[in-house]
Amino acid sequence: MSVLLEQAVQLLNVRAGLTYVDATAGAGGHLQKICSLEGTSTRILALDRDLSAIEKLRSQPRFSAVHFIHANFADLHTVLASVGATTIDGGILADLGLSSNQLEEAGRGFSFSRPGPLDMRMDVNNSSGPTAYQLVNNLNVNDLADIIYKYGEERKSRLIARRIIHNRPIDTTIALANIIASCHKTGSKKSLIHPATRTFQALRIAVNNELDNLQQFLKQSVDALAPGARLVIITFHSLEDRIVKQFFKQMSGSCLCPPRQPVCTCNNKPQLRILTRKPIIPSEQEVLANLRSRSAKLRAAEKLAQ
Repeated sequence: MSVLLEQAVQLLNVRAGLTYVDATAGAGGHLQKICSLEGTSTRILALDRDLSAIEKLRSQPRFSAVHFIHANFADLHTVLASVGATTIDGGILADLGLSSNQLEEAGRGFSFSRPGPLDMRMDVNNSSGPTAYQLVNNLNVNDLADIIYKYGEERKSRLIARRIIHNRPIDTTIALANIIASCHKTGSKKSLIHPATRTFQALRIAVNNELDNLQQFLKQSVDALAPGARLVIITFHSLEDRIVKQFFKQMSGSCLCPPRQPVCTCNNKPQLRILTRKPIIPSEQEVLANLRSRSAKLRAAEKLAQ
């Protein structure tokens, strides 16, 4: 079940005859909801950098009217140009969480609760990018610790990095998770968060260049939206949410000059109207039904006429 499904699609404001983009199609939860609304002449484009996700969705009859594209959402400009949809008059949705399929497929290496290889690539067809195995087994201690701290906000990053170096080579997710867990004290109050969570998050972000891709996607989305079209984003950790929050704030402000500059010289005009002054978060019932939703935050904005 997709997180914040009803709220996200409601904010997307799906209407007949317009074009919508699901930039992270995943398992198709949001996509199915979008397809069920208004029913007729709505044009729907669905992107995902995970080819296996695209192939699974494309094979389902309920999505026969959807145009599927195997692509990274950071390449939105190029993708839209390739299908003649350079202006999106309906809206764009991105759910930045991992799909259940990715987590449950041990061979992808995303889960520390299932034995699998240290891969973590969103697009396993991309042979040019590093795998988690390469980062874990090849980086020096300082570079590895920096990744764990920067992208995982893990306070024990130096200790974890040193222990990883000491135990090389590390081949599997379970082996890595056990090494990380050994860096945390036992006997203390049990946390809902597994001790390996932050380090696995950091490695996944580094492998897939997720934060840079998000920044590129946000910029290209605003350029592509027509006045009145909407941008809806669901994030799952503070680094993503901070980027989206700051971007929305910048794009909705009238002046980009330094705060202490006495006279405005940028001549900037607001491009977005923020629809969610505070992020929408899952209800207690949704968190109980799906523990992965506990960190989700939903933000939305609407393109202004220039």
